[in-house]
Amino acid sequence: MSESIELGVILALVGGFMDVYSYVGRGGVFANAQTGNILLVGVHISEGNIPLAMHFLLPVLCFSAGIMMSDLVHERFSSALHWRQLTVLAEALILLGVGLLPSGCDMLANGLTSLACGMQVESFRKIRGRGIATTMCIGNLRSALQNVDDYIITHERGFLANGLLYFGVIAVFACGAVLGNWCLERFGLSAIGICSLLLLAAFFMMFSDREATGECEADGE
Repeated sequence: MSESIELGVILALVGGFMDVYSYVGRGGVFANAQTGNILLVGVHISEGNIPLAMHFLLPVLCFSAGIMMSDLVHERFSSALHWRQLTVLAEALILLGVGLLPSGCDMLANGLTSLACGMQVESFRKIRGRGIATTMCIGNLRSALQNVDDYIITHERGFLANGLLYFGVIAVFACGAVLGNWCLERFGLSAIGICSLLLLAAFFMMFSDREATGECEADGE
């Protein structure tokens, strides 16, 4: 289930939502696109504005911490829940807390949002066995176009299907950005709570063991 299209759709919606939330609602910082933050760190250092550089460096550090935390959960913790369920649940709780922070706490809010994003990007790397990111688009765009090129060269429909899958995730990410901006306009900074609800839906979806279901159906046949 962790590589299913349904779960990927939810996570891509959350990815687009988080990025527009931090950028539009929390002072022009990217929760997901750390390349942009690193670029702005360099720009502000060159201008001698170290405090503003730190404003963009914090999300990068928190994003990195989120990746490491997911790895630690994977390697060190054992429970009745799957480790990916634990990271999704933690992400939902973190974003719920972000929605409670006032506008004067934008730095903390952006750091926590990037932490959640890092956990997601590390925990969910594939959809149907293909390496796909649900929190950023550049890698997906490259893979989509590569598969389209391979289809043009070989005429194998599998490449076309792969390309459409990558383009679909990009489209869902964009829809998440649309949803995020719409919710910000109506609900203010608490809008990020929508992501918590989506992630809770993902959490409960992951109780479904699709492989076990398939094995049962095969036995029945």
